[in-house]
Amino acid sequence: MPTQTKSKPILEVEELSISFAQYTSGLRQSSLKVIADLSVSVCPGEIVAVVGSSGSGKSLLAHAILGILPGNAAISGSIRFAGQKLTAEYQEAIRGREIALIPQSVNYLDPLMQVGKQVRNAAKIARGSSPDRAAARKIQREAFARYNLAPEVERLLPFQLSGGMARRVLVATALVSSARLVIADEPTPGLDDAAVRETLGCFRELADQGRGVLLITHDIETALEIADRIAVFYAGTTVEVAPVQDFSGGGEALRHPYTKALWRSLPKNDFAPIPGFQPHPNALPEGCLFQPRCPMATPECTAGRPEMRAVREGMVRCIHAS
Repeated sequence: MPTQTKSKPILEVEELSISFAQYTSGLRQSSLKVIADLSVSVCPGEIVAVVGSSGSGKSLLAHAILGILPGNAAISGSIRFAGQKLTAEYQEAIRGREIALIPQSVNYLDPLMQVGKQVRNAAKIARGSSPDRAAARKIQREAFARYNLAPEVERLLPFQLSGGMARRVLVATALVSSARLVIADEPTPGLDDAAVRETLGCFRELADQGRGVLLITHDIETALEIADRIAVFYAGTTVEVAPVQDFSGGGEALRHPYTKALWRSLPKNDFAPIPGFQPHPNALPEGCLFQPRCPMATPECTAGRPEMRAVREGMVRCIHAS
C-alpha cells in the first residue's frame, strides 16, 4: 500500500493559470483562460495522480511543466522544480534529463528507428554527453531487462511492438534518463488489464527508486491502485488533494462535493452519475465552478471563487468543507 511521503516537494505548482490568444469574427483577438489557480505538488518517492474529466486541464499542466505549450499560450503563477523557478531556459536545460515525459500516445516513438536505438539516444541526452556505443547499449539493455523486454526487442520498430511492449519501452526511456520527476500522461488507454497492471507496476518501481511521479489520468480506479495522493481537477482548477486512503467506504473522509460524487459514481460504489456537465472555459459560472451541479450549494457559493485551504490532512476548494 502506498504511503504519503513527508519529504520536500520536487515539483511545486502554485496558482497556475493558462490562457490562449484566439481570433474571433472580424479578426478580433480575445483571450480564453482554460486553467485558473491550479495547484499541485509532488515529492520524491511519491506518486500523485491527477484525475478529472476531459477538458479539466490535466494534459495542459504537463505541457506547462515541460515548457511545450503552443506559442499563443500565456502563463501566470509559479512552477518550481527542486526549489528553483522553472523559467523557459531552465525547462529547456532539464527537459529529458531531470524531467521526463511518458506521453499518452506511443506515436511519440520514431516509427523509422529501432526502439533500442531510441532508448540509447535518450541515455546520451540525459547525461549531457555522448557515452561510447558499448556503454549506451549496456544502459539500454539493463533498462529492457528491468522491464522484461527480451534482447531481440531492441531491433524492432515501433509498429512491431504490442501495446504493452510499447508502453514498457516508453517507461524504459524515462528510466535511462535518470529523471527525478516522471510525468505520465494518460499512459494506459487501449491496454488490456494485464498490460495496465504491468505499466502501473513500472510507475510504482520508479517512485520506489526515489523519483517523483505525476500520473495524469481520467481513470480514478486505476489511480487508486498505485497513487499516494489524488489531485482532483474540475474545469481547469484543483478542487481537492487527498491521501489515497480517504477514498474508501462511502467517501466520508473526502472533502469536496465533486470528489465525493466521483467516488460514488464508480461501478463498485453507487454507480450514480453526476448531474449536469462540466462548464466550458468561456462559460464559467460565478463563484464556485461546481456550484451549478452541487447539492450543497448555497447563495454564498456564488459570491466568489473559494480559495484552496487545508482540511484534515488534505486541501480543498470549498467553503462548506469541514
